[in-house]
Amino acid sequence: MLKQTLGSRRGDGVLRGAGWAVTTLWALGGAWGCGPAEGPLQEPEEPVLALSRAVEHGNGLNLNGLNLNGLNLNGLEAQGLSLEGFATKGFSDWFQGAPTQRAEVMKYVVACAVPAGQARAFTNTATGTTYRWEGLLGLAPGWSDGEEATLEELQVVSACMAAHANKFGIHVTISVRGRDGGGNVLPVSLQESTVYGVQEACFFGNLFDGQTGVFSGNDGLSLGSGESSPRVCGLPGVPSGSQCQPMVYVGSCAAHCTLDASGGFYTSCTYGGTTYTRPLSTRMKVADIAHCGNGTCEAPEVCGLPSQCASDCGC
Repeated sequence: MLKQTLGSRRGDGVLRGAGWAVTTLWALGGAWGCGPAEGPLQEPEEPVLALSRAVEHGNGLNLNGLNLNGLNLNGLEAQGLSLEGFATKGFSDWFQGAPTQRAEVMKYVVACAVPAGQARAFTNTATGTTYRWEGLLGLAPGWSDGEEATLEELQVVSACMAAHANKFGIHVTISVRGRDGGGNVLPVSLQESTVYGVQEACFFGNLFDGQTGVFSGNDGLSLGSGESSPRVCGLPGVPSGSQCQPMVYVGSCAAHCTLDASGGFYTSCTYGGTTYTRPLSTRMKVADIAHCGNGTCEAPEVCGLPSQCASDCGC
């Protein structure tokens, strides 16, 4: 474990957000604020935090955020994730169409695209409310710097958002594997490889072109009759199909995706005649798989959720 300062500059030797994660495991919807900012908006000081060379963090994006219309950012892809981009009338009109939902969407867009130590802000001129969204993973370095987003950046941010979608809204930590928009491999620490030992799912697609959407596949996660998982987007529905619509479930990742020579991540996935070059795959902790009959009320067993294990919670 290293102790470093989270950096935001490029090419100056300071660590960038992509491939680095806070080992306190900030959960989306917890530490990553999407609500109105209080007081004057200021750039945050670069915090000194214990880091691991990994990309591990919480998930919990509402599936409504994956609707195709939800990511029609009206020109932000061309303007860049910058003050100039947020100041356009197109983005303002889009945001004001559904402020609550689109504030959540932007929380995940910024968290996936922008490096840790940076934030993006937008003031809704209709209400005077200022929103602040924190960066974390830095998967789209050019777009974050105000450049027009590349196709690779839009694909990896789309995959990142799909990986964070959670049908039940239960926050569990995951490990993300793959490459950022610039082609850099997301580094994985030995500790992360050990702790996150369950191969779960793969995610790919494009939420920004208004027609493609996102896809998920199973990367090896198999549950017994007495087990359940808080994350089901990489598992088939009953009797088939996606459990996380509008995400499309494609079956086995291995049937559609090409492994890197190292075997640690996928370099591309092909579905419907289109090849996506920035897929992401996810890993879970063994401890996050719930087991029926152990008398412990685990996350996937919450009363009211589909589960074979609800009796552990007295349901």
